[in-house]
Amino acid sequence: MQRHPIILALLSLLLVPLSACGGGSGTAPAVSIAPPSGTLLISDVQGSGSSSPLDGQTVTISGVVTGDFQESDADTNSNLGGFYIQDESPDADATTSDGVFVFDGNSPAIDVSVGDRVSVTGTVAEYFGETQVNAAAVSITGSGSINPTDIALPVAASSTNSDGDLIADLEQYEGMLVRFIQTLSVSNLRNLERYGSVRLSSGGRLYQFTNSNAPDVAGYAAHKDLIARRSIELDDGQRSSNPIDARYLFAGNSDDYSIRTGDTIADVTGNLRYARGSGGNGDETWRLMPTVDPRFESVNPRPGQPDTGGNIRVASFNVLNLFSTVDSGQSVCGPQGSDNCRGADSDQELQRQLAKTATALALLDADIVGLMELENNSDASLRLIVEALNARLGSEQYTYLDTGSIHGDAIKTGFIYKPASVALVGSFALLDRNIDSRFNDDRNRPALAQSFELLANGAVVTIIVNHLKSKGSSCETDGDANLSDGQGNCNQTRTNASIAIADWLSTDPTASNDPDFLIIGDLNAYTEEDPLTALKNAGFTNLLESRDDPYSFVFDGQAGALDHAVASASLVPQVVETIEWHINADEPPLIDYNLEHGRNPALFDADSPYRASDHDPIVIGLELTN
Repeated sequence: MQRHPIILALLSLLLVPLSACGGGSGTAPAVSIAPPSGTLLISDVQGSGSSSPLDGQTVTISGVVTGDFQESDADTNSNLGGFYIQDESPDADATTSDGVFVFDGNSPAIDVSVGDRVSVTGTVAEYFGETQVNAAAVSITGSGSINPTDIALPVAASSTNSDGDLIADLEQYEGMLVRFIQTLSVSNLRNLERYGSVRLSSGGRLYQFTNSNAPDVAGYAAHKDLIARRSIELDDGQRSSNPIDARYLFAGNSDDYSIRTGDTIADVTGNLRYARGSGGNGDETWRLMPTVDPRFESVNPRPGQPDTGGNIRVASFNVLNLFSTVDSGQSVCGPQGSDNCRGADSDQELQRQLAKTATALALLDADIVGLMELENNSDASLRLIVEALNARLGSEQYTYLDTGSIHGDAIKTGFIYKPASVALVGSFALLDRNIDSRFNDDRNRPALAQSFELLANGAVVTIIVNHLKSKGSSCETDGDANLSDGQGNCNQTRTNASIAIADWLSTDPTASNDPDFLIIGDLNAYTEEDPLTALKNAGFTNLLESRDDPYSFVFDGQAGALDHAVASASLVPQVVETIEWHINADEPPLIDYNLEHGRNPALFDADSPYRASDHDPIVIGLELTN
């Protein structure tokens, strides 16, 4: 959001020459001086509360420039329409900040630099919660220096922003030059494209509470508070949104660096600002405007091609709304033609999406792949994927299970497989509310089961691909409220579905005459949540449970396992290895197939599997025996 232009009547004072014996000239020495008469301390302007006690009043303040973020100057990397100054002689009150942002508009009459001592007269204002001084007059009076104030995360307390979200309480440092003294981890890249920002956290990357903890109201509340106190947003120092060149995408210490969640940065330094993202949108939180160019360390490198061993490989892959129908804004989708379309917004985007998906699937090299978020049409979405994949491989290696459309949702699940490795055994089966009333197919996509025979030895396994109700929208009208225990919306809906799946499999729905069952897919439940517990209680084993903090998705900066591989008791001894192939969740959306927000199309690489989707594939190697 643009601020109203401010007419600046700026007075620039020449630095007074000093001469000990009537000759020579120089600038005023960088020594600490008390504020001149009639000039307020910056801490008086800031006060000890969340807003200035002098809001709306005209004040004169003096301080040293600690951050140059002026417009129309030589520094094109940092443009906020002003600069930060800080008291050289701070008060003794730890609750009041000694720094403040001076707003001087798009065309400042005086160009300040870090280290300038300045006098500023202007009006105190609160702008999106940040205390500022809207300058009417600025003069350079000398020079000085300010050392950054060290901050360690987590801070002692959290506070609540105007959106009702918990954030770290850093009010006493607002506008000051600060340094975060720890090594911080990248926890969220969602806003890198729109606002140029990266969320950082202390103590390593962030994980969802119920990924490793049993659901609990008090525990979840404490978790959210700690997450807030551990986190800070690293901004790019720009007012404009959707930068063509995202400042931090390649800001690493190696030539081939590309930022990933889990990477680290040390001693990051800058001015602390309370604001929304560029353009006045995005999360309202504390943001660090860097004064030293940040450089990241790659501690979570991109994984290579997965290798699971075994005589058959099965994969689960959410392909992020891969629709054969382009979402033109006017098109309709779904079996009844009553749903909005999703996915690619143009033919160009669709070709990019298909190319990247085919690259990822080719490298997966699975004999059977269960897919989620396919357009629910006859077979067009699956056919497009198989055609792109076979073209990528140079031969007809894959085909698909033709289920037609499945019930009435906009998306469905499906299978592709290698007919040279496996053969279909019998027909597919669907679990819906007609089979078990506990399975709400208005909320969950029907479970799709298909038995496969390994041609090498005749062994049979039944794969069940699932996509249960998301946490994104409420099921309260169904009597399934969010209990604030970490499991989110619709937990009972997913749990009932899991119980129904387990009971359904006990009936051998595909008539395979084999007890080997593998449940895969996006269950939309983290590892310790009730749906996974229900499957465990029914005798199934979550193949990822033994891993430390497994994850396939990052939401709100916290990683967690939404995608699972759950095996029947007879199948568990035949499991060689289960891998989460982290090609998607840790990557910024900036490099996916989309072309929105004026994105630089050159960032896209069709031959790279990274960010083919937003979920990581799960790969299971089996030594399947007959």
